[in-house]
This record gives sequence, structure tokens and C-alpha cells, in this order.
Amino acid sequence: MKVHQLSTLLLVLQSFSSTSAFTPGTTKTHASPTFLKMQLNNHDVEHKLPQKIMKEAKDVLSVGMMAALLWTSPIAMMDGVNHANNNNIIMENIHGTLVADAKEMASGSGSRVNKDAESLLRYGLPIKSKEVRELQVTIENIKQDVASKRKTAALDGAKQSKNLIAKKGSKMTAVCRSSSECTSILAEMSEITDPLANDIRASLDALNGSEQERSALDKAYAKQNKLSQKLTLLEEQMVPEGYETPVPSDYDDLAQLKGRATVEFQLKKPDDAPFDIEGTNFKEANMKMIIDGYAAPVTGGNFVDLVDKGFYTNMKIQRSDGFVVQTGDPDGEADGYVGTPSKSIGSGPHGERLIPSEIFVVGDKGPFYETTIEDEGRGGQATVLPFSSYGAMGWAREEYDANSGSSQFFWLLFDSDLTPAGKNVLDGRYPCFGYVVEGADFLRDIKEGDIITSAKVTSGLDLLKRPPAPAATSE
Repeated sequence: MKVHQLSTLLLVLQSFSSTSAFTPGTTKTHASPTFLKMQLNNHDVEHKLPQKIMKEAKDVLSVGMMAALLWTSPIAMMDGVNHANNNNIIMENIHGTLVADAKEMASGSGSRVNKDAESLLRYGLPIKSKEVRELQVTIENIKQDVASKRKTAALDGAKQSKNLIAKKGSKMTAVCRSSSECTSILAEMSEITDPLANDIRASLDALNGSEQERSALDKAYAKQNKLSQKLTLLEEQMVPEGYETPVPSDYDDLAQLKGRATVEFQLKKPDDAPFDIEGTNFKEANMKMIIDGYAAPVTGGNFVDLVDKGFYTNMKIQRSDGFVVQTGDPDGEADGYVGTPSKSIGSGPHGERLIPSEIFVVGDKGPFYETTIEDEGRGGQATVLPFSSYGAMGWAREEYDANSGSSQFFWLLFDSDLTPAGKNVLDGRYPCFGYVVEGADFLRDIKEGDIITSAKVTSGLDLLKRPPAPAATSE
């Protein structure tokens, strides 16, 4: 049983229960159901289905989940088999092959999932410098070590970062567009490492659980964040001058983003109720997103174009089910933005501008279009931008048409226990085109009916390449 057959089974189950959590409601284009087993355990479904049908459906689904795990990542089968069903399955004969193959696959080959949006964006940059990647790993590990109170490891990381800058800084600056700019950035990074180390030492000297320890760790965390911001500036300087992700000429009539843009949304509840985030009330929700035109030039360009046109301003949230928060479906019969259709894809049934599926796999020179990673026979391979961060942004479409996306998009409420990277059916099936880098916690309390009161492109609009206006026709 393939993944799309699992989705079909879910739709059959939904026909018995119109109140299932996966009923898209007013949103007609939506993300594929990923958390299939959880939905079969949904109280409404179990309550309304006869027990015999429910048992048969669960038995079929258990087998299907095994097939899905095999498709997404071989190692995922090893991790997930005990969760898929309670049957005893003999794995010894294939264990070695699965593990060997998984080493070449996506993030499913490791138990530690990178959930840091800014780290994922750094890894998504089209740069070639093993030295800066080594520095990145060291600096990012400090953040994890401080958060988990591995203080000695964090202190070693601070020292190692300074040593890497001193010993390998010249190799890093050699690949920068401006070597002087990178030299300055590295000097600033080096200056941060000593105060960072001092704060970590202070936390070591403080009593465990004391206010002094908390204060020292908070200071260390802030300095690590500053160090990470400098690292981002350094890596952005390493993108080659004039670099553009190659896009087939078939899509020249679609907007394209030739770099990265920053988009900011402000949302309010219709009754002016506050957003409750872990007991703290906020009058409005503010989110900052980085849209990546390196990994998704067409998808990202389409989104930035619509934001700048004011398309999402005053639009309501149309789906919030605990798995995704989604919007982009305008009022009226159209399922998306109505505008000049693409010559390569054509217009939607109600005049929608359609955007082709755009998937960029690690190691490729550019994205492939109009198909999915499964259709290409590359299931389980890593995408440049994975759906492994809370607030990862995906382009929605109809279930069985990869090229039916228009303007609807979703924020994934990523949970590593429910949707571990390398084990979900989103990577490579839906374009991931950016991440929420500030304010992602607001997604926890954004509900259907909440209103996007402001949507603006705050930087990078100059990198948006719009197609030329169609020539006027004479009568």
C-alpha cells in the first residue's frame, strides 16, 4: 500500500464521519493527512464507525504505515515498527541493509532532528565552505548545550569556536564576496566568544537551580544568539555574486524570488480577544518569516508577490487543526489567486493562477518541477528545506495534483514525536519555502477566523523578479 492509498483509506473513513478532524472545512486545497494513525484513533471516528469496520480499517492501516515508513526512510521502519502495530515482525535479515541505505537518506538516519529554523536556513544557503560548516556546527551545539545545562560542553564549544576563527578564518574569507566584510564579521565573532565563555563559567560556579545560575545561562544564551546572527551574516557573504537558482524558461511568466525576503504578519482575533501563549496574553500576534528564493524561487516568488499585492491582508485563517495553520483561500468560488495564468500550467478551473510543484533535493543543481519526490522515485532523500521546524511554511495543493497550488499555504506545527523529519510525507511532496523565525509560538493560539490585519514584505522586495506585463491586444 502506498501513501496515496493510505490517504484514500482516510477519505473513506471520513465518509462515515463528517466531523473528522481532517475534514478541511471551508479550505478546499489542503496539506495531505500525515498523522494517519492518530486520526483513526479520533474519538468521533471510533464512536461512529461499527467496531468490525474500525478493526479492519486499523489492520489495513497498520500494514500501510509500514509501507509508508519504508517509502519515506528505511531507518524509519526500524524506529517506527513498534508504533505501527503490535505484531511481531522479524527484522534481523534486513537490518543491515536498511541501516546501510539510510546513511544516504534524509534526516531520518539520525535520532537528533534539527528543529532550529535559522540553522535550517543557514544550511539551505548555496555555499561551499567546509570550514564555515564546521564553525556552524560548533556554534549551534553551544545553544543546545546551554539549553540542556551541558555546561562543560558549552564552554568547550566557545573555546573551539574562537580557535576555528583564528585558524581557519582566512579560508572562510577567501570565499566571501567581500573578504574585508567577512574579516570584520569574524573579528566581531571572536570578540563574543570570551564573554560567552565567562558567562558559562559563572553558571558552572553557581549553585544548581539558583537564580545566579539562571542569570548566567540566560546571558550565555543571549551571547550565543548574537554569535549565531553574525554567523548568518558571514555565510550570506559566501553566496557567489549574482547567484540565482536555475529555473526553466517555461516559468518565466511567473514571479521568482532571486534570494531571500523577510515577510511580517500581524494577526488579531475577530472579537479582540488576546492570544494566550503559555499564560501570557498578547493583544496581537506578530510573526517574522524568512522566505527562501534559493531553495524555492517560484514558490517563494509567488508568495512574496501576493504579500506585496495585499492579497493576504485582512484574510481570515481558514484551518487550524493542531497539525497545520492554513490560509490563502479568497472569498468566492476560486480556490486561489485569480490573475494572468501561467503559459506552462494554464489557469485553474475558476481562473486561478497555478504554480507548479517545486522540489529541491540536496545535491541537485536546482529544483525539479511539476512532480513530487515520490513520483521521481527518490523518496526519503533530503530536501534543501525540510519540514522539521515548528512554523515551517508549505505550499498547499489538491491531494492528487502536484500543480494545483495557487495561493493557499500552511504553517506546519512540527512536533518531532509526531512528525519526525525523514519519516513524514511532506518532505518532497509539498514545497517548503520558508520558516517563521520570530513569533512562531503564536501559532499555538491562532485559530480559524483569526484575521491577518497586516502582511508586508519588509526586506528583499528588490530581489523579486516579476514577469513583464502582457502586451495590450488591439481590437
